[in-house]
Amino acid sequence: MNKENYFLLGKIAKLHGYKGEVSLFLDVTNPDDYTSLDAIFIDINNRLVPFFIESIKRKNNTFVSVKLEGVDSENDARPLLKKNVYLPEEILPKLEGTHFYDHEVIGFTVFDLKEGQVGEIKDVIDFKTNPLLQIYQGEKEILVPLIEGLVKKIDRNKKEMHIDAPEGLIQMYLNL
Repeated sequence: MNKENYFLLGKIAKLHGYKGEVSLFLDVTNPDDYTSLDAIFIDINNRLVPFFIESIKRKNNTFVSVKLEGVDSENDARPLLKKNVYLPEEILPKLEGTHFYDHEVIGFTVFDLKEGQVGEIKDVIDFKTNPLLQIYQGEKEILVPLIEGLVKKIDRNKKEMHIDAPEGLIQMYLNL
């Protein structure tokens, strides 16, 4: 399976106990949405391998402890450490308007109301207090805080995001 129609859920961070349980870091906005999963896909040697879940328990805001079928000891679990975990995009509810999933807008072209075409989104840096759009115009990196009201329009068909960046922000990066 390739990763084309999957999104990154998180990463297996460490062992949890001695019976094959692992701690899974959830790199998502709402971890509670993922506490009743039946299966996950783990990236092993650049291939997504399905694993069924026996149990999943919330540990804190970003970690769950997971017991996978067939993983019954530390030796079974150890090869899974530091591996990325994915889920199929089809399980996500469709978002409309200016709401988006971080992975969904990677590769979108950004247009600012004042500056015109800004560049391409390479990442959404998900700092809890101040998430940022990481946009590249050629070799120049432009970081735009995802503040309330920034995104004015998303055209999923054209892969475009239209924003109204704070006055002078984009020019500041371009003039560096």
